[in-house]
This record gives sequence, structure tokens and C-alpha cells, in this order.
Amino acid sequence: MDKPVCLISGVGPGTGSALTRQFAAGGYRVAMLARDGSRLAELEQEISGTKGYVCDVVDETLVNDTVAAVQAEMGPPSILIHNAVGGTFGDFMEIDPADLKRNFEINTMGFLYLARACTPDMIEGGAGVIMASGNTSALRGKPNFAGFAPTKAAQRILAESMARTLGPKGIHVAYIVIDAVIDLPWTRKMMPEASDDYFIQPAAIAKTAYEVAHQDRSGWSFNVELRPFGEVW
Repeated sequence: MDKPVCLISGVGPGTGSALTRQFAAGGYRVAMLARDGSRLAELEQEISGTKGYVCDVVDETLVNDTVAAVQAEMGPPSILIHNAVGGTFGDFMEIDPADLKRNFEINTMGFLYLARACTPDMIEGGAGVIMASGNTSALRGKPNFAGFAPTKAAQRILAESMARTLGPKGIHVAYIVIDAVIDLPWTRKMMPEASDDYFIQPAAIAKTAYEVAHQDRSGWSFNVELRPFGEVW
């Protein structure tokens, strides 16, 4: 119980797992949240100092109960990373409005629930870090991202509002914009002709997140953008 605790939502096979490995290697005990209990169990065996919690972040009561369990079993998180994501592709006439609502619940409301559950201990201690993993959709709305971009833009603005509230209390809030396609089996399958340089590596995202989480308070970042060297932007 002498090591600090990092809570990460949306621990899947890509960025979430990479974040878990990075923070565990950096001396943290990591509370992993996801809907897939079997994957969490595998990661518990693979990565020392981790514990999985099955949680759907759209359920406020479940989020509060899960954070309470983390606090009781591992200690209060000093770092919160909201990596859970819901996405839908299609223009505004093609998408199912219910999908937009669901994505908003995951991306924005889930972030709100987790932050509200974790910040009281951070405020009491006068320190802490809160981050969300975003993407280019948080900055612009392209035609086929009508079911996704509005929710990520709202997530970024929520993070900015939180940063202005919590910064003076010693809590660093940051938003990581991933302007890239993450290297995952399904993205490789979707883009078989793309070169290795086209993708961003989950480990690279995790490394930057770790660095941002440990910035000196005299030089905190809020908007942090990541993209492969060949990305057109």
C-alpha cells in the first residue's frame, strides 16, 4: 500500500493496456476498469501490481461503487485517466441518434462520474492528476464523425472547465489529443495498405501520458497533441 494508485478506464488491448504497463513500470499500483472481465484477469496475471474492476462508466452508481472499492482495496487514486471511448461513424443523417447519446454517456458523462468520484481525495491532499485521451474529433467535426466528434468536443471542454477549477487546488488536468490512427489489429485490417509509419503506437501514447502526469507544477500542459511524423495536419 506504499505505492501510489493510478486508475485507468477503458483498459482494452491497445492504449489502455499500454497505459497500464507504463504506469505499473513507473511504480504505480494500477486499478484497471473495463467491461471485459476476462481481459482484466489476463492483465492482472501479466502485469504486477494491477487489479481489474468490471465497470461500465455510463452507470453513475456503478462508477461510484467501483471507485469506492478501489479506494478501500488499493487506496485513493492520485492519477485518473479516462480512456474509455465510444465511437460511431457516419454523417448526421446516417447515424442512429441513440448511438450519439450512448457515445456521449461514455466519453463525457463517464469522465464526469469518474472525476467527481476521485477528486475529493485529491483536493484533500492538495495534489493529483486527471487526464482524458481524446483525438482530432475533439477539435473539428468532419462529415462522417457526426456521431462521435460532438461527444469528444464536449469531453475536451469539460476537461478544460475542470482544469480551471482544480488547477488552483493543486490538481493537474490535461487532455491528450491523438491525431492519428492507433496501431491495433482491427485498424491494420481496416487499412491493409498503410505503412508502419502511418500509425501511432499505444506505447508512445502511454509514454507521453506518463510524462505529462509528472510535469512540474510550474509548467503544466493542458492540450497535448500527438501525431506520427508523417501525419498531414
